[in-house]
Amino acid sequence: MTLSSDIRDAIRTDLDQMVELYEDFHRSPELSMKETNTANAIAQYLSDLGIHTQRFGGTGVVAQIENGEGPVVAYRADIDGLPIEEKTGLDYASVATGILPDGSETAVMHGCGHDTHITVGLNIAKQLVQHRSHWSGTVVMLFQPGEETAQGARAMLDDGLWDKVPKPEAVYGQHVWPGVAGSVDVSIGTAMAMADSLEVIVKGKQAHGSQPENAIDPIVLGAFMITRLQTVVSREISGRDMAVVSVGTFSGGLKDNIIPDSASFQLNIRTFDEEVRANVLSAVYRIIYAEAEASGAPEPLIKEMYSFPRCFNDEALATGLIDTFRDELGESNVNVTPPVTGSEDFGWFGDDIGVPYVYWFFGGYSEERFADGATPPGNHSPYFGPDAVPELLTTGVHAGLSALMQHVGS
Repeated sequence: MTLSSDIRDAIRTDLDQMVELYEDFHRSPELSMKETNTANAIAQYLSDLGIHTQRFGGTGVVAQIENGEGPVVAYRADIDGLPIEEKTGLDYASVATGILPDGSETAVMHGCGHDTHITVGLNIAKQLVQHRSHWSGTVVMLFQPGEETAQGARAMLDDGLWDKVPKPEAVYGQHVWPGVAGSVDVSIGTAMAMADSLEVIVKGKQAHGSQPENAIDPIVLGAFMITRLQTVVSREISGRDMAVVSVGTFSGGLKDNIIPDSASFQLNIRTFDEEVRANVLSAVYRIIYAEAEASGAPEPLIKEMYSFPRCFNDEALATGLIDTFRDELGESNVNVTPPVTGSEDFGWFGDDIGVPYVYWFFGGYSEERFADGATPPGNHSPYFGPDAVPELLTTGVHAGLSALMQHVGS
């Protein structure tokens, strides 16, 4: 169903306030699971609307908006920033800093657009409160911490989320990305990949750099492991299947003429299928252990850092939502797209209680940014700065509200 004219008018009226709110959140990002000020600002905004909030998973904020008898439906927005130094040059660019788990200081940026998600989620809540005559039931608004580290959804669920608030019949969420503002992209079925992140501690034997015969060099050994890992996808996975194995960090040693006793690297794996995932992980472990044995080195230590579930859009729910979006946003602005290799912990909110969900993307850049085949900066880039903020915010509110109104609209 399309939104009523008075809700549409209210969204337009709120636009300047939304942009200001977005810029405030953009200026002040916080790292995953440390979003204290962000959570307080969200809770205060909702309190000013007369909405009671609860905390789950530390910095997760949940608002239960009740409006008589009717269905229960949930909407999720993530709230954490990234350890990135912003280079957008925006007037409201972040200069915030944070402390990483190893104790070091880092610049922090909303480099994945979660400032957008917060702002859209808060305005959705506002429209629901101010237009109660157009709906009945209960909407559960989930403002989730720690999406970037796959901690937040799990923390909220482990904190008893669905034992303490009504269980929904469906869960919705959306994410800004480098598409054309005003457009949305929806996948039917698999929407986002599973992800597994591992840290490998390569063990060796320390010696003077001039006497390598007395050493077991963990840097050379690590290099062989990393090179061989590149064959997992090219030589062990069928061309019909999708898998990505990427090594993102490598470190070892403190001085040029000392062969160290250890080195380390971190890798990230993306897959769409559980069997492919199991095969890739098995091959990764086998190669790492085998390379160490071939070098006469001690057995390496492999630590599981975190993992993301597959995000699977319920086919019936997604198909109906696509029709709703076409009615609300215009047919040319709604795209049915294949899954992306990025990952999300959003799916756990539905998977844990066996209810369907849909997750979609909405664009943040003006059409001019795509002229002559140009590609604007994407998520996780220090240059990620949507230039069509008013349109992306209104699109997000229209899309989120219309999804919820499928269930509670009257």
